Amino acid sequence: MTAAESNTDWYLDRGYAGPSGEIRWSVLGPEGAPPVVLVHGTPFSSFVWRGPARALAAEHRVYVWDLAGYGASEMRRGQDVTLDAQARTLAALIDHWGLTEPAVVAHDFGGCVALRAHLLHGAAYSRLALVDPVALEPWGSATYRLFSEHADVFRQLPGDLHEALVHRYISSASHHGLHPDTHARLVAPWLTAAGQDAFYRQIEQNDQRFTDDVQGRYGEVRVPVLVCWGAEDTWIPVARGHELVGAIPGAELRVIEGAGHLVQEDAPAELTAALSRFLRTER
Repeated sequence: MTAAESNTDWYLDRGYAGPSGEIRWSVLGPEGAPPVVLVHGTPFSSFVWRGPARALAAEHRVYVWDLAGYGASEMRRGQDVTLDAQARTLAALIDHWGLTEPAVVAHDFGGCVALRAHLLHGAAYSRLALVDPVALEPWGSATYRLFSEHADVFRQLPGDLHEALVHRYISSASHHGLHPDTHARLVAPWLTAAGQDAFYRQIEQNDQRFTDDVQGRYGEVRVPVLVCWGAEDTWIPVARGHELVGAIPGAELRVIEGAGHLVQEDAPAELTAALSRFLRTER
């Protein structure tokens, strides 16, 4: 499959009426195989998991979904897209899918979502992999804070200026640079009128308080944990990975050379290999 074919052949064919709106999701792999739930971050969608998801589906039942207000899922005014709302949705989806202690793999904001769902909302996992997660204070770049503090102003940007801003913001997540088709797919959901509003809404609603109230509880995590981190991540430095494994009992760190924040795009083979080994390891 070429890069262009891979980019167009990603469709979430199922829906779930969640508390924060319609969630689009899909599942790959054989029925009865060990379940794995993939969680994306911001400002992305499940599309960033397409390569690892397809590879892991050879041995696992892989569940993918777009967070409320992201990708193909519902975007609307007044929508609750806080990290806690997303965590509640994750816990509800696991129940909806009838899963008992699935493995969970979470990237960026998804890390906070997965940790909150586990520590605060009763979601039980067999194991947890965190990929360049938002999990420790302080977080939020100067650009992110600017968006958050002036969301109403940025919502009013002319479409072409908003488009240029989103293009630049997303491109900075990759160390090597994104394939043009991949870049276009990641940017597209944010370029409609509803998408522009949703882009600033998800930033405006989320800040450090959502990690502050769980960070002190990471010592309570008792399932096996793998932390993967792109060595060249300019969004969240790899030093945070070393700090995070020190806060979670028995956690293992895997630093992936040559990868930025979007490890799935910069080093998909290396990341998938690390995840596959982790998912096959006995407890």
